[in-house]
Amino acid sequence: QVQLVESGGGLVQAGGSLRLSCSVSGRNVSVNAMAWHRPAPEKQREMVAIIGSGGSTNYADSVKGRFTYTRDNVKNTVYLKMNSLKSDDTAVYYCNTVPASLRYWGQGTQVTVSS
Repeated sequence: QVQLVESGGGLVQAGGSLRLSCSVSGRNVSVNAMAWHRPAPEKQREMVAIIGSGGSTNYADSVKGRFTYTRDNVKNTVYLKMNSLKSDDTAVYYCNTVPASLRYWGQGTQVTVSS
């Protein structure tokens, strides 16, 4: 059974940093591209960062230059390092494969940025 578990969220002041983790069990984390998502106005979720199976990364314009997506194939875990956090980054963050699978949506991890 495949399971994706997000962690690492918390309360941080604007300008601070957090590192989110998504631990994957039941499948190899590097087989498919994986993405981090967060809710967005007028969308169910916004894809903020993607890491391809080959390790290439892409970011939404809103986080480019501030967020870094990495992967540890040994730990079967992906990470989202978030720097220079803004109040607009406050959200629940979810990880999923690309394309996303309904079966893999987890509880997410809450990030709250105080101004």
